[in-house]
Amino acid sequence: MTVYFHEEDLPAGVLADGPIAIDTETMGLITPRDRLCVVQIADGRGDEHLVRFAPGSDYAAPNLRAILADPARLKLFHFARFDLAAISHYLGVTAAPVYCTKIASRLVRTYTDRHGLKELVRELLGQDISKAQQSSDWGGPDLSEAQRDYAASDVRFLHALMDELNIRLAREGRTAIAQACFDFLPTRAALDLAGWPETDIFAHV
Repeated sequence: MTVYFHEEDLPAGVLADGPIAIDTETMGLITPRDRLCVVQIADGRGDEHLVRFAPGSDYAAPNLRAILADPARLKLFHFARFDLAAISHYLGVTAAPVYCTKIASRLVRTYTDRHGLKELVRELLGQDISKAQQSSDWGGPDLSEAQRDYAASDVRFLHALMDELNIRLAREGRTAIAQACFDFLPTRAALDLAGWPETDIFAHV
């Protein structure tokens, strides 16, 4: 297992075919204000790639953008809604089709309200990950080894989590409704960016 670090774009040909796990690190939680700093990506074969964007970046990243926009590749996220908005706003692409482990967890782990990545990895895969760097400064001139390992761990387990969650979705008869939720996620992200982040447009009032 190796964590590779890249500046401004992903090198061509470093990912195998098939689903890819993706995460983002930003300067904060308000997408138009808080710039995209890092995109993490993994093909599930054991290595992770981190793409760092400098202040003032034009986010051209042609190789990364092509992979994110490829309709033949399933994109795996944990809380896809946030990452899809960041990718759309800064990289200018819609990353689809989508699978979100947080949504899948909410649909099948109804016995708990703990749907964070750390809890999922611990329960479903029997491993422990640290979230100590979650709120660190991702916009600095250098990323520490702790930051790099944290960022890589956010995509390291998503393929295995998807496999386990799919078993549970099928067992509970919720595969179809999960897929419908996944399909809606790019639209949900677009609503966030357009000014409806906390509004349930389906609500009666």
